[in-house]
Amino acid sequence: MRPFEPHPLLRNAHAMTIVPALLRRRFPDLPPGEMRLFDAAPGVQLAGIAHWQVARRERPMLVLVHGLEGSSESGNLRGLSEKAFRAGFSVIRLNQRNCGAGEQFSSTLYHSGLSGDYRAVLTELVEADRVPEILFAGWSMGGNLLMKMAGELGAAAPKEFRALAVVCPALNLSVCADTLAEPRNFIYLRHFVRNLKERTLRKARQYPGTIRVDDLARVRTVRDFDDAVIAPQFGFRDAEDYYQRSSALRVVDRVSIPTLILTAQDDPVVPIRTFDVPAIRENPHVTFEAPAHGGHSGFISRWKGSDRFWAEARLLEFFRRHASRSLLDAPSETKT
Repeated sequence: MRPFEPHPLLRNAHAMTIVPALLRRRFPDLPPGEMRLFDAAPGVQLAGIAHWQVARRERPMLVLVHGLEGSSESGNLRGLSEKAFRAGFSVIRLNQRNCGAGEQFSSTLYHSGLSGDYRAVLTELVEADRVPEILFAGWSMGGNLLMKMAGELGAAAPKEFRALAVVCPALNLSVCADTLAEPRNFIYLRHFVRNLKERTLRKARQYPGTIRVDDLARVRTVRDFDDAVIAPQFGFRDAEDYYQRSSALRVVDRVSIPTLILTAQDDPVVPIRTFDVPAIRENPHVTFEAPAHGGHSGFISRWKGSDRFWAEARLLEFFRRHASRSLLDAPSETKT
């Protein structure tokens, strides 16, 4: 497909980041989904919205994971789901634990190191559903989680795990947390901190005594939140210990399945320098693409039609190349 060219009104990185989140998109070709729960840990289930092709054991499955404070209803997940379903994939739009429709099914909060949750999803799809091929896509924080999963699996990844694509993944959590706290990013920071506080207080009321909220009033940044809430709840020494142990950058060199990393050189949240490491440059399984523009997971192009939301189209192109043609060539049918 043609290289990314930004919409002429969205060449500014912040405009490219904010406008897609505000757009009201319609998805007429995405059929109604059904709730699917995955057992991730004791007291924790992940809730997904599944769009199955009728021959579910004969079609590839694409599993999508959102970013920080997103959900299965995020526009980029629904947009790629529609494109992929139309192309013959079954699709699951997955909520991270305690997010979106899954908030009622988790006794704990979510964080950027819980890659085991997605290994559990992968295992269940292989063993219980007997899906022949499984592909994953993640955005931002979701991208880190999936890259961490793939790196931890390494060469032991099941043969059904065919490919992975991530958009603007936060692979170096410490750098990304500090970048988010820069004055130019105050809009994103305020949004994330407010929502994280509200979510934590709801969960603390639901499970009294299980989540530390004493210092929540003093939280001003995501790093503050991770120091005050995530670190003590999950056994990390502090936020920096959590970032170092949870960043996928530690294991990217072990990724052994076809992987696409798509980011933007002007991403205001995930600095382009975080990708300039041998673990990415020298891994033959990783394809790295970084257009000059795109913001943070924006990528609205100047072109009309299917290429308008360019990252979704690029990911679909990648997944079609790595799924078996024989599984996609059959007519697409709807399972409701």
